[in-house]
Amino acid sequence: MPHTFSNLLRRFASLCTAFALAASTYAAAADPGAAGDLDDRSDPALQRGLESVVRDLGLTAEVEAGHLSLALLDLSRADAPRLAMLNGHDMVYAASLPKIAILLGAFVEAGRGRLPLDAEHLDEITRMIRVSSNEAATHVLDWVGRERLLDILQSPAIALYDAKRNGGLWVGKSYGREDAYQRDPLHRLSHGATAFQVARFYWLLDSNRLVSPELTALMKQALSEPGIRHKFVKGLESRPGVEIYRKSGTWRDFHADSALVERGEYKFVIVGLAHHPDGGEWLARLAAPLHDLIVLPERVAARR
Repeated sequence: MPHTFSNLLRRFASLCTAFALAASTYAAAADPGAAGDLDDRSDPALQRGLESVVRDLGLTAEVEAGHLSLALLDLSRADAPRLAMLNGHDMVYAASLPKIAILLGAFVEAGRGRLPLDAEHLDEITRMIRVSSNEAATHVLDWVGRERLLDILQSPAIALYDAKRNGGLWVGKSYGREDAYQRDPLHRLSHGATAFQVARFYWLLDSNRLVSPELTALMKQALSEPGIRHKFVKGLESRPGVEIYRKSGTWRDFHADSALVERGEYKFVIVGLAHHPDGGEWLARLAAPLHDLIVLPERVAARR
């Protein structure tokens, strides 16, 4: 276990009593009044930049055909997030990316005193995220409870699956061989996501609206140090100095990736969902220019 993770675990242990007393951590941390804020945060300049990157990479036709969904969310100013999307509300099969929903469920239940965050549980949660272990994901899902997780995702305080937004994050099947136990009611997907709702997940996480700040730090630790270096991680290798908190997914021709990226004073979220044999390479090619839209906007503008 990394040294920093051990430090966080010790810090968490010292706060266990406080968490046990705060049985309403989940409800209090998620601000219902703020849950819909991103709906009104579309930024025309950032939207033009996203469309230009897609056009420069020759991917406009793929977006128009519905084969590629993207979200770019600039969080560099916490009080003024900026959002750009293409097919952002299209819900698609997202393979292992919805394991972030199981991650959320585990920490919500921990905040309510229902799931211990000892070394054994944290190791399994971390394996589920960093190396995308299906075995670990199924274990954590069972700890949370399958119906309980769906209740959390659809709760008004979080609304990461919301019929009014065409769905969002959904886990209706374990990551084992068994059949789906509950497909999403709108699209009949077992593991689904929209780019918009995945971006909202990272925004809510970063602003401590999902769980307490202490639990948020542990969630981010699990999302750090990606163990699979492809897609966005591969594409950002040419941009040194970035910190990446990430979850991806791949199954057959479905390729998904999501990341909260921090570099100095800049912070942004990128989400890509592709249904195409070349989708993984599309996401790798998109990562650096989307980084530059946030971190180097003047340089990007000068090239056009």
